[in-house]
Amino acid sequence: MNPAELASERAIASVFASLDRGENFLLEAGPGAGKTFSLVKALQRLIERKRVVMPRRHQRIACITFTNVAKDEIEARTEKSPIIYCDTIHGFCWSLIGGFQKQLREELPLLGDWPGRLEEAGVKAIGIVEYALGHRRVAADKVTIGHDDVLLLAIAFLAKPKFRRIMADRFPLILIDEYQDANAGWMDSLKAHMFGTAGGPQIGLFGDHWQKIYGDGCGRVQHPSLIPIPLNANFRSCPAIVASLNRMRPELPQDVVDPNAPGSVVVFHTNNWPEKRLDGPHWKGDLPPEAAHLALTKTKAYLSEQGWDLGAGPTKILMLTHRVLAAEQGYGTFPGVFRFNEAFAKKEDVHVAFFVDKLEPACDALEAKKYGEMLAFLEQGSPPIKDPADKARWSDVMQKLTTLRSTGTVAEVLAHLRSTGLPILPEAVLDRERKLERLLQTKEELPSHIDELKKLHSVPYSEVKALRAYLDGHSPFETNHGVKGAEFENVLVVVGRGWNRYNFCEMLELVPSADSLSSTKREAFERNRNLFYVACSRPKRRLAVLFTQVVSQEAMATLHGWFGAQAVKPLSQS
Repeated sequence: MNPAELASERAIASVFASLDRGENFLLEAGPGAGKTFSLVKALQRLIERKRVVMPRRHQRIACITFTNVAKDEIEARTEKSPIIYCDTIHGFCWSLIGGFQKQLREELPLLGDWPGRLEEAGVKAIGIVEYALGHRRVAADKVTIGHDDVLLLAIAFLAKPKFRRIMADRFPLILIDEYQDANAGWMDSLKAHMFGTAGGPQIGLFGDHWQKIYGDGCGRVQHPSLIPIPLNANFRSCPAIVASLNRMRPELPQDVVDPNAPGSVVVFHTNNWPEKRLDGPHWKGDLPPEAAHLALTKTKAYLSEQGWDLGAGPTKILMLTHRVLAAEQGYGTFPGVFRFNEAFAKKEDVHVAFFVDKLEPACDALEAKKYGEMLAFLEQGSPPIKDPADKARWSDVMQKLTTLRSTGTVAEVLAHLRSTGLPILPEAVLDRERKLERLLQTKEELPSHIDELKKLHSVPYSEVKALRAYLDGHSPFETNHGVKGAEFENVLVVVGRGWNRYNFCEMLELVPSADSLSSTKREAFERNRNLFYVACSRPKRRLAVLFTQVVSQEAMATLHGWFGAQAVKPLSQS
């Protein structure tokens, strides 16, 4: 066996031993370590040993995944064994609580904003509580809860001893994939009520807390009952890249498949560029857009000379900076419209969310003549299509919309939608539109969020389409949130400013003092470190990193320690 295979065999043997002894365990597996392979191996062994006894007891093994894609992969690799219940955390929680309708009717009116919702809808007695697509709905005979509600209700149920006994009897063994991304409140509830308790289910965690890059994930999990099992393998990357990852994270060293495999790592900085740097809380120290674009062009030219194939297939460019990303992708106006990039990058702005999640997919469905699918994307209340006349009206209105989406501004698209009533705009969008109109008429000072809407009106709608293409992943450029778990032959990571939650050079400065940081600073530090670590662990053969922001002397020392002084180079402007 090669070194990576030997490390994998050791970890899998330890997992088997913990399963046999009935211990709770945590398999910590770095990028490219073969975590899913280890999880599937554990499931296959359990299927072999428990396929007879568990059905007799009406029991199953729960395997909780973070995404439906992972669920489908695990089900395929375990041949959809009837003793394995594989689902996302939301699906698993609903499978546990959905049958307790009486208790759900009691708990829901105590949850979050549900008292106000129910009172506003005039519902005094809840009928059926159901969970389908995660959209909240309140009706006289039925209440539909959202994704977050499922988790909050499951947490409330876990506090009940009788429920825990029922859960343990149905699922005596629970394996959690990508544990670091599991909801923090739900994981805390498991730790409080099930870890290390008599009669509780055996629990196995598979994941990597350094790869926690989603907001509500629990991250690192520690408990006296958890047996730690390191998976010290890397089946993805060449030795040059793995050596840097190991220097970043010496507590989880990885062994490679081929110690002699070719590969390279190079880090560029732009400290020597004469351009005046940007200022402001989220942009301070970064190159202006034109210079940042030139730096990216120079870097790509250098890499091409070194033999990189910069086609979208073998090479991925990961953008840990939004102004450069937006300019390269065709929505360069957006960073100047919104104070915070999350407004458009995470669709926190109601207009952006409507355009990207509703209107654009509806237009795609119309072009494919899938009218039912088109209506499904749009806000409830849009006029139905009952006969050929309705279909002709919708078609005429949407064809005009198609032209405006290519040639008009956001304001022109909104005016068209409001004048035709097809489709009906969401109330949240209409409320903000009316408020903008009222304030412009009275000439009052615009609040910041309304001023952003005014600026958004003048943006070419074609930039909305470009933003949607980027957010849907139809692009060679990504933020690493979009490619977690993926791998590529070559990766270029572009690091800069523009995020209010990320400052990677500050993270590099804090590395020597990381263990002594306050809880607040440590949370920010880990958020930055994890995203940078995940980005650098994507390539198989070649890694390049470009810093468009100034790299301080302290940050430079960390780069030298992680990548080697010879790999860190000033980028030439000539």
